[in-house]
Amino acid sequence: MSPLAAGAAELPAADFYDFEALLSAEEAAKLAQLRVFLAEEVAPHAVGWWNDAEFPAHLLPKIAALDLAAPDRRSYSHLFTGLVVAEMTRADTSLATFFLVHHDLFVQALIDFGSPDQQARMLADAVALRTTGAFALTEPDHGSDVAGGMAATALKVEDDGGTHWVLNGAKRWIGNGTFCERMLLWARDAETGQVRGFFLDANLPGVERVKIENKIALRTVQNAHITLTDVRVPEADRIASVDSFEDTNRLLRGSRISVAWQAVGQQLAAFDIARAYAVERQQFGRPIASFQMVQSQLVEMLGNATASLAMMVRIAGLQDASPDGPAMGQVALAKAHTTAAMRRTVALGRSILGGNGIVSDFGMAKVFADAEAIYTYEGSHEINTLIAGRAVTGISAIV
Repeated sequence: MSPLAAGAAELPAADFYDFEALLSAEEAAKLAQLRVFLAEEVAPHAVGWWNDAEFPAHLLPKIAALDLAAPDRRSYSHLFTGLVVAEMTRADTSLATFFLVHHDLFVQALIDFGSPDQQARMLADAVALRTTGAFALTEPDHGSDVAGGMAATALKVEDDGGTHWVLNGAKRWIGNGTFCERMLLWARDAETGQVRGFFLDANLPGVERVKIENKIALRTVQNAHITLTDVRVPEADRIASVDSFEDTNRLLRGSRISVAWQAVGQQLAAFDIARAYAVERQQFGRPIASFQMVQSQLVEMLGNATASLAMMVRIAGLQDASPDGPAMGQVALAKAHTTAAMRRTVALGRSILGGNGIVSDFGMAKVFADAEAIYTYEGSHEINTLIAGRAVTGISAIV
């Protein structure tokens, strides 16, 4: 049913312009299946996991059974892929973050860059979530400038045991890092200065993993501080097809698109919570949804979410139209714009809930806090703004 045709007893969907009508029948059915799973298995428990900072590892076999991994290999559209991320985020941003770190970065790297031997050893288990992966790029002292400032090193060693690489250094903010079996880890070649990639066995001697505590966002995500001390990695686990940071751009572009879809999902979640609360909450003898200022706030939230969704639908179209997809400047603009709109949207939602908006019991505080992580990771708002600025002026403002 079109949202505008909904009866008085059924409020219109947050997808106010019915973008989902662009999906194929198969994709629409699969998205409906995902929604049932999220409504039954995730939404009722997400706040509790967030409060306790615990990851629901018991859900991994059920997530794998949804058969959503590596959607491009199943001929799903990029619109469907994006809506999957948005819907997961709508139910729980942390679970969506786990999904995109594992699938969009680790699994996709195996598909794009893994050798036949590496794919044979790792890919099937990773796709089925029998093993989990992480993406270890950010360092304690290098975030936005990690391409040029990477401090972690990899030294090639030839000895009686064959060819190995000895890794030293540290990585920080590594999602899934406390429990994953493998990490896609980046280090600088100590001899040549080139950036090397490794499918690192996370349980090798010399790998120390410490959970980052006291977060105010994505509390369910298990971020780790990783210390590498003389870690010996076999040559068979090096990504031979990668010899520069430029090779990572395809992965980073794809994950940046997914994070922009998360910004859409966050706004849909905020709107869902705020509208339901406004319709039910009574003040001055009537629901606060009857007040003009509350309706104005709800409409602004919906407008932000709809505009962000429209931008991402176009990005998905560009992905479907060409293997090269949208340019990095276009992706950066989408990430910067949707996350800025998201920040405004979740703030409006928190305001509608008043004092109840600052406790996690009502859901909005979690959405409000998690938005801060989305605003920052996969390139901060400022960095993405400058990438887009470089695209439209031809002049780089990044040193």
